Amino acid sequence: MPEICAEYIWIDGTKPTPQLRSKTKILTFGETPPIWSFDGSSTNQATGNNSDCVLNPVFICPDPIRGDDNILVLNEVLNTDMTPHETNTRVQASKIAEKYKTHESLFGIEQEYTLLDPFTNAPIGFPEEGFPEPQGPYYCSTGASWIFGREMVEEHLEMCLDAGLTISGINAEVMPGQWEFQIGPIGTLEVSDHLWIARWLLFRIGEMHGIQPSLDPKPVSGDWNGAGAHTNFSTKTMRENYQAIIDGCEALSETHKLHIKNYGEGNERRLTGLHETQSIDQFTYAVSDRGASIRIPWQVVADKKGYLEDRRPSANMDPYVVTRLIVETVCSDLPQ
Repeated sequence: MPEICAEYIWIDGTKPTPQLRSKTKILTFGETPPIWSFDGSSTNQATGNNSDCVLNPVFICPDPIRGDDNILVLNEVLNTDMTPHETNTRVQASKIAEKYKTHESLFGIEQEYTLLDPFTNAPIGFPEEGFPEPQGPYYCSTGASWIFGREMVEEHLEMCLDAGLTISGINAEVMPGQWEFQIGPIGTLEVSDHLWIARWLLFRIGEMHGIQPSLDPKPVSGDWNGAGAHTNFSTKTMRENYQAIIDGCEALSETHKLHIKNYGEGNERRLTGLHETQSIDQFTYAVSDRGASIRIPWQVVADKKGYLEDRRPSANMDPYVVTRLIVETVCSDLPQ
């Protein structure tokens, strides 16, 4: 039987922001990827005298980098007694998704990121000294004066499609070297699994181009937009009834501090009330307002049904945590 490469991918225990790790296992074609161990003492997930951790496959897709029949295998991390590792945030998201499955939650996540020069740590497109022209001409623009990194971004899009991920679009963002891709709309666990794989592909493709993607929520201080992960959310009821969207916004207003605490590291540098954000210590919702915590798109108002956009999550947020909190907050107030 022919052999294939299975790239085992997992989320480590680096603090304050977890990182992606991966290693390759050779399997026989058609073989179900088994559990596999790794050295948790090298990933901030164990001590040296008790270092083994377990990789448990949860999502498999084609490997668009190696091609052929090779696969990518996303894993959750377990202890050797098969209980969830303390860094495993997927298990709680799974429980909440199951608890509220009758609400048929859907998510679409807008992942912003910045392409950095790995030697200068500045966004590509920034001059060696000083700054480029102020924000304005870069968003969704065209031309070598305004757009930087498109070749890599297009390659990432193609690979996400080849991997079978539910990617729904890309665009250049407000700051030079800053881009966005969107995952969804799909279910709670699916959107998170797909987003983690899309992030891994982004960093791998960056290796090929000599570019370091960054999920820092404020990679350049001063009068520049930060990077978020705007999270669009709806339940079956929201997709049928506008009042359910308002009720969802009101429910989220009651748990603002809890959500902010879990919406990404360094978010206080981004949520200042400037650059299309609301201040981190305030909660507002409004129609078409990109300066609100929650934006209700104008089309939703026109249709009297649809979804809400939580603009608070930072680019480095954990989607398992964010989606779990939103479902738990909103759906617990809705009738089963």
